[in-house]
Amino acid sequence: MAEGHPREHDVVVYGATGFVGRLLAADLAEHAPDGLKVALAGRSRERLEAVRAGLPERARSWPLVVADAGREDQVGALALSTRVVVTTVGPYARYGTPLATACALAGTHYADLTGEVLYVRDLVDTCHEAAVASGARIVTSCGFDSVPSDLAVWMLHRRARIDGAGGLRDTTLLVTRLRGGFSGGTIDSMRAQLEAVAEDRERRRVVLDPFALSPDRSAEPRGEAAKAHRDLMTPYRDDRTGQWTAPFVMAPYNTRIVRRSDALLGHAYGEHFRYREAMAFGTGTKARLTAYGVTAGLGATMAAMGHGASRSLVDRLLPDPGEGPDERARAAGRFRVEARTTTDTGRRYTAVVAAKGDPGYAATSVMLAESTLALALDPPASGGGVLTPAVALGATLVERLRTRGFTMTVDTD
Repeated sequence: MAEGHPREHDVVVYGATGFVGRLLAADLAEHAPDGLKVALAGRSRERLEAVRAGLPERARSWPLVVADAGREDQVGALALSTRVVVTTVGPYARYGTPLATACALAGTHYADLTGEVLYVRDLVDTCHEAAVASGARIVTSCGFDSVPSDLAVWMLHRRARIDGAGGLRDTTLLVTRLRGGFSGGTIDSMRAQLEAVAEDRERRRVVLDPFALSPDRSAEPRGEAAKAHRDLMTPYRDDRTGQWTAPFVMAPYNTRIVRRSDALLGHAYGEHFRYREAMAFGTGTKARLTAYGVTAGLGATMAAMGHGASRSLVDRLLPDPGEGPDERARAAGRFRVEARTTTDTGRRYTAVVAAKGDPGYAATSVMLAESTLALALDPPASGGGVLTPAVALGATLVERLRTRGFTMTVDTD
């Protein structure tokens, strides 16, 4: 962290007036330790005051910081005022770059919820070296995108290493339970990225590259070898579980985060590591039909979101940024993912990450809050740079989530 700048705050929640921002502030108000200096930030003091007034008593004295995401002077001052910034303001490609850049230069740790390949690629290209120099850990994707995926594979790697089982080989993450939805902010980010790739062929190439987020693309597979790492696009029956599966909507992002973790760790997951994600629907004819139906529906939705003529219709059916389910609906949600691998020695392992709470809102708020507290309070698991949750936080985040009721296990098959 940069020296010579007194830090008025320990944590600043930027975007505290948005739907997820309010959930995050409420979670920190309940779970942050006494003495942690937390501030709320956003564009409107009036709205910030309203949010603060609705928080538990211990948060009623939290300071307020007014800053516009588009004003480099304001976000620069914000970054210099705190040890950690956590932001829920997306789409990040539109609103996040000045703040992340300011944090990288100021030596201020940063956490967000982005699921945008292009945004993270741009941060890597423009901020990584500055963050390495300043010691700032710029940690993207600290919610349902992509903590369960990233930590599940990291846990498989750690267990295989402890057991002397060799590197990971074919590794598949199956989403076996998903009750709830994606946030309006996530959907807005998807819209923004679809618009970007529609206008720029080179940007589309980056999004489609399985190794788009690698710190050194020249060190990764190319040509035919890279095709083996492409995302699943059709239904298939998983050989190991017998379950019918369909493409998972966030796989084109999560898989790239997992591969970036592997690369940042020196390709520690293994020379033959291959990774993919899918949604599982069980066995039998009904599951097969469901997998084909979900695949068709996902393809139609993505195609409609990418074309102006049909986008307005889809937009009316999907939640807008700042919207979300009520407390009862959030509590009723849940998710479970199972990451299965075979190692170089033939050992088989399964990692499970599961939690109660709507994955896009309730569970995401917990993951983001605990990532923030880990950055503020725990010994660093890495140096600075544009990092992933597994690389920057690793075991500390696993343990924090366990204390919050998450299932985080690895077992042999």
